Amino acid sequence: MKKLVKLLFLLLLSIAYSFGQELKTNISVHDPVMIKQDSLYYIFCTGRGIAVWSSADRIHWKAEKPVFETAPAWAVDSVPGFKNHIWAPDISYYNGTYYLYYAVSAFGKNTSCIGLATNTTLHTGDPNYKWIDHGKIIQSVPGKTNWNAIDPNLVVDKDGTPYLAFGSFWDGLKIAKLTADRMGVAQGIDNLPTIASRKTAAAAYLPAVDGNPVDAGGNAIEAPFIFRRHQYFYLFASIDYCCKGPKSTYKMIVGRSKRVTGPYLDNKGIPMAQGGGTLVLAGDKNWYGVGHNAVCTFDGEDYLIFHGYDAADKGISKLIIEKITWVNGWPVVPSPPAF
Repeated sequence: MKKLVKLLFLLLLSIAYSFGQELKTNISVHDPVMIKQDSLYYIFCTGRGIAVWSSADRIHWKAEKPVFETAPAWAVDSVPGFKNHIWAPDISYYNGTYYLYYAVSAFGKNTSCIGLATNTTLHTGDPNYKWIDHGKIIQSVPGKTNWNAIDPNLVVDKDGTPYLAFGSFWDGLKIAKLTADRMGVAQGIDNLPTIASRKTAAAAYLPAVDGNPVDAGGNAIEAPFIFRRHQYFYLFASIDYCCKGPKSTYKMIVGRSKRVTGPYLDNKGIPMAQGGGTLVLAGDKNWYGVGHNAVCTFDGEDYLIFHGYDAADKGISKLIIEKITWVNGWPVVPSPPAF
């Protein structure tokens, strides 16, 4: 009997240990977006085949299988050298279906495409769990398009019309009207409006952070995320430079508009398309840079979900979640503490 009890105890201990090994805090992610299904939260982020994490409390996270075990054939054909490292997914739910937009690209070039996959559930144990890839939604081509088809974000107008915001560097952030089924672009791509750019920015009007100007020059802007609150659409964007570890200078700005297509103005009335943008959050002694955010509402509270380059861990990008406080119609977010 004692041996049986001991064996059961060891078995339970082993199970508990394995479970503990599965759940992680302080996880490394890049370009996170979050959604909740039933009692579980899911993060989708940049990674091989699109990285996925799940959590019951937004603190302890379990790594799930990637969306794509192998690279979509169309992506390999469209982007030479593509190795299934997929960027900046965006997740949304509509009419019983989850829509996952994602980007494939050649780093530093606008040889890029935005694709779409759908699923009826995010729960991997559900027998109906299956991602269906719908291929390419929009493509940018060097020498033909002066914009970059990455960093997609779905936003729905007040009348229910879907739009896709996207972009990085080049001519800035763009927005395109989608078809009613959200599976294609409903307009020509030759004259897509620019909703945000740094090209005409004067760094002096934005505050300095740790003695450094907020604007790094050029057109270092990407990662649009449009969040509707009351009468306004809020356009969040990331400026300056990601992906450089301790040399990362990423930071987030915002503007707002009563129209989904803009113009988006900052709190000084400067259009984001002409270099405007109110600073939301920048790096500090704990974080070399912070950016590529999503905004989610859970239990009536709004949260900023983003990654930061951890100064205490060699500049590795980590998941950060901060509650948003709205002050005079503008988002305020505290500087995240060190882990």
